[in-house]
Amino acid sequence: MSFFRIYLLFCLISLAFCEHLPHKPPKNSESRSDDPIQEVRLRCTSWRVAVEANNLSPWKTIPSDCVDYVKEYMSGESYETDLEIVSNEAAEFARSVDLKGDGMDAWIFDVDETLLSNLPYYSQHGYGFESFDHVQFDNWVIEGVAQAIKPSLMLYKEVLKLGFNMFLLTGRAENKRGITISNLINAGFENWDRLILRGAEDDGKTAVAFKSDKRKEIVEEGFRIIGNLGDQWSDLIGSYVSMRSFKLSNPMYFIS
Repeated sequence: MSFFRIYLLFCLISLAFCEHLPHKPPKNSESRSDDPIQEVRLRCTSWRVAVEANNLSPWKTIPSDCVDYVKEYMSGESYETDLEIVSNEAAEFARSVDLKGDGMDAWIFDVDETLLSNLPYYSQHGYGFESFDHVQFDNWVIEGVAQAIKPSLMLYKEVLKLGFNMFLLTGRAENKRGITISNLINAGFENWDRLILRGAEDDGKTAVAFKSDKRKEIVEEGFRIIGNLGDQWSDLIGSYVSMRSFKLSNPMYFIS
């Protein structure tokens, strides 16, 4: 048999063998889904992760193609599970703290999307797709029917039982004090030490500046801010921050 025939036979055998091997894409190729719905879900999931990690520039509304995704997330088990994980971790931390016993160990809670859920309102406004309307939202607040975020209520009761001083620090205006107190009590929150709202002197301040100023006042009174729970990074960052802060998920809006 000639060398050429031997070489040809070798090639045919090799080709037949390779056809039975599993196909592997080139190392540098990207595996992409052919399902456009799945593609949108992947992009929106990545967008939500970037939101929660505070990796996006200030944004005003959710992406238009993520409305259904955010609706599904906020209305389903994933959102509730995420809240539970954060609240359980915060409770574990609170139990680990050795309180000084002098009544000066403080825990700060935001109100909207932290203690009280405004999901019924946002479900009527595209889950954050519509631009925020202060007048419409204030009308919702005045109704005073927001329900408790259950994992936060459990955390609140645990922190209260442990002996922390309870500070509620919210961006709501001072003229909403009465309805806010009524709504909080009806939702199961009670025995807080102080409810701090925006006064006239706070007009024009960003949320970060406003909450930093109020935390400064708390610290200057001699309190030690041990924990802080909020749904916005602006609840947690700035100056006079807590020993440990806990961020609840909220892909519906951004407050700077």
